[in-house]
Amino acid sequence: MASKKSLIEEVHRWGCLKQTGVNLRYMMEFGSKPIDKNLLISAQFLHKELAIRIARRAIELDNLPYGLSQKPAVLKVRDWYLDSFRDIRAFPDIKSMNDERVFTEMIKAIKVRHNNVVPTMALGVQQLKKGMDPKIVNEDLVEIHQFLDRFYMSRIGIRMLIGQHVELHNPNPPPFVVGYIHIEMSPVEVARNATEDARAICCREYGNAPDVQIYGDPKFTFPYVPAHLHLMVFELVKNSLRAVQERFMDSDKVAPPIRIIVADGIEDVTIKVSDEGGGIPRSGLPKIFTYLYSTARNPLDEHSDLGIGENVTMAGYGYGLPISRLYARYFGGDLQMISMEGY
Repeated sequence: MASKKSLIEEVHRWGCLKQTGVNLRYMMEFGSKPIDKNLLISAQFLHKELAIRIARRAIELDNLPYGLSQKPAVLKVRDWYLDSFRDIRAFPDIKSMNDERVFTEMIKAIKVRHNNVVPTMALGVQQLKKGMDPKIVNEDLVEIHQFLDRFYMSRIGIRMLIGQHVELHNPNPPPFVVGYIHIEMSPVEVARNATEDARAICCREYGNAPDVQIYGDPKFTFPYVPAHLHLMVFELVKNSLRAVQERFMDSDKVAPPIRIIVADGIEDVTIKVSDEGGGIPRSGLPKIFTYLYSTARNPLDEHSDLGIGENVTMAGYGYGLPISRLYARYFGGDLQMISMEGY
């Protein structure tokens, strides 16, 4: 392979090219007929598009403020991006269905390589915070926060593109499913599944879990990515369970249930998760969406092994809310928090 210097030059050349946005409707229509011709077009598009998007992230990772780029965890992430860029650029033009199959296997491997980007970046930020004056940490890391929002948002897009293309190869896809997109997704059903997952973890950690009541019409559906909705509801319910569980752990009162309401409006679908776990003091609200604030300690601290897959604990590394908000915004939605005394 060419020298590091020429690789970096090529990354910069590609990082200057313009990204192409892809929306949900286009992905749905394009993927609904995964004939060879379409798979070929999709692979040729990704061959170029992924190179551009990955190059941009690699450049950004090299130019972070406060010396964050030099932290060992961040260097590790940057190397993953450089490796992936190199893999894509080393791949010859895609001309046949055989090329397409080999390409699909390669991008599948890229997706796996990047599985632990979020916790590893969290570790990098921790490594940075260790050496900083705590006063600076809270005030001044706005730039780092904005970078992480951009970085993780772009990661959602890249993983969506790869995942969508890989899924279109499924020889017998379930009904109503186009890649990652479910054309008739029931938010009530997804909320039910996410809730069961969150309660199972709560039971594992505390021995029991508060009840969760879900209100809404299970027959109501709309096109969306169930994995994204599952992740958001799972994070919110997990936070609620933890707050309620800790507040009522030593009390004689029965823990009040968490309520989830799914409301379909003319323009949007709203899902509300509410609990009586004590709420968040108003002064703390702006902080809940930063990547630098968590009431929990990072399970991936310096000494743990990063090789673990998706191990989930009740208290993650404080990224559940900001990451969930990015997933909501990715297709034009949002995630808002309202805290009232006790609720």
